[in-house]
Amino acid sequence: MLPTELLSFGVKGGVVTPRRLKPTEGNLQLAETLTGTFEEHLGRPRFELDEALAEIERGRRDFKVIRGLAHLLTQQSTFEAAGGVPPERVREKVFALAQEGIPSRRRTAQVLETARRELGINDSQNLSHLLYADLPDQQTMTQAPQLSPTELIQRYDLANAQGMLYRAYSLVITARRNQPARYKQLLQYTKFFGLMLTVEGDPKFGFTLTMDGPSSLLGSTTRYGLAMAKFLPALLHVTKWDLTAEIKARKDLAWVDPKDDVWTFELTSEDGYVSHYREPEEHDSALEAGFAERFSRLDTEWTLEREVDLVPVPGGVILPDFRLEHPDGRSVLVEIVGYWRPEYLRKKFELLRKSGRDDVIVCVSERLNLDKAGVKHSDFRGRTVWFKGVLKPQDVLALAEAGVAKEA
Repeated sequence: MLPTELLSFGVKGGVVTPRRLKPTEGNLQLAETLTGTFEEHLGRPRFELDEALAEIERGRRDFKVIRGLAHLLTQQSTFEAAGGVPPERVREKVFALAQEGIPSRRRTAQVLETARRELGINDSQNLSHLLYADLPDQQTMTQAPQLSPTELIQRYDLANAQGMLYRAYSLVITARRNQPARYKQLLQYTKFFGLMLTVEGDPKFGFTLTMDGPSSLLGSTTRYGLAMAKFLPALLHVTKWDLTAEIKARKDLAWVDPKDDVWTFELTSEDGYVSHYREPEEHDSALEAGFAERFSRLDTEWTLEREVDLVPVPGGVILPDFRLEHPDGRSVLVEIVGYWRPEYLRKKFELLRKSGRDDVIVCVSERLNLDKAGVKHSDFRGRTVWFKGVLKPQDVLALAEAGVAKEA
């Protein structure tokens, strides 16, 4: 992400819009120059890289963009203290030897040579540099960023968008039908970043995911806003969504209308931002993948869909694994419960019970001891398919055909 001072955006009518870099020949050339500069400084001290970057931006009006791009490349680089001996040990040895005599230029050279021999440092290395090799500007680049010019521009665009959320009061996402793996990853990231989430809605009109921002509950701090910003790349993997955020207006900028207290920030899945987070697998487990593969070989009018709806329930949300659709309009959800810890099983079945849905087929592995886990699965009698090792699609279809709301 970008620090606040490097964010580039505009405000019109209370709507804040982050700057985007078009992949023009000039921008791509600039990105290529910067990535090339980082590659050229692999194995060299960081201060030399900083000097080269300062030379690139010298006399240019777009220096802020250059600094933003360089900041992102720096985040993708690795800098370490050079040499095989820790700098603090080098300093300890040199300072101890220096105290044994009167300071002089000749004695300095003698001290450094003695320290080099006693520490076993190769004579090709500059001991004066190793003394402070752990300082940021003295560290050596050990790994250059692996970003193409196009990827760097995409990362810059996303970083500017993320920066809009640093001062968010609230964030509301409208999500429509998506693959469960994408919804699940989305919710996993909300938990990982400690975001407080409520889910409302239905399949027809869409689901709203509401997150409270730092200024609404936690005072004027950007810590929660940073969590929202880090969450944004995960949202990009959800295929159909709209986002609206209420942003605390910046009062420290001369060009901002002083009467503005709140800005609005909006994004949609059609805006073309590219995520650098790992894309979720189509199936969460081998159980699901195997079930889908076996279903594809059946001769049936039922179709198996991966795009399903969120099922909001008090205290959580259910994300069924599959949906079975029939041409006559019948539809059922399929939830596969394979190998999980007791506390997960208790929560899973409690949410299923609270949902009040009678159109969910629950497929449970016989290897799971639900009674020992404290799970009351009697509520799902007539809607449960037990399987041992392999979940047979024929068993699930039989229950769907019979009508999952009926008792077995």
